[in-house]
Amino acid sequence: MMLEVYRPSLDDLWFRQALLADEATMAYNAAWGGTIDFPREKWAEWYGRWLEVPETERYYRYLRHGETGRFVGEIAYRLDGEKGVYLCDVIVLAAERGRGYGTRGLSLLCAAAKGNGITALYDDIAADNPSWKLFVKNGFTVVERTEESVFVRRDL
Repeated sequence: MMLEVYRPSLDDLWFRQALLADEATMAYNAAWGGTIDFPREKWAEWYGRWLEVPETERYYRYLRHGETGRFVGEIAYRLDGEKGVYLCDVIVLAAERGRGYGTRGLSLLCAAAKGNGITALYDDIAADNPSWKLFVKNGFTVVERTEESVFVRRDL
């Protein structure tokens, strides 16, 4: 499987819009509202906040199939000022799941974070979302578990 990270252009945000609007893909987010509206008029501001800042604050990339060039998901991390930790994000299109893209994307994200001097990544996952098992399978440990969420951490 050939999977690569791709730094999207502003015009490429059509994929993020489609990803966040896909009900099957965003089913994991049901506890926090499900799909997310990402209209074109918000793209420029969002792009500036996520892709035109130092990668020690925020990092965002698409996952792209190396042979076909199609986008299959996204990876990201951001410094959470309130918690003082880097929260990460891996989303794979529902239609593309089951092919190892989540594992490979998480590996690519951890490598990018480590390369940018980040020493640990965290994620706060809804308790009913089975994806926390993907994180544990890939070197994350459960720091805290409540009825609402599973908080995981991986030292890089």
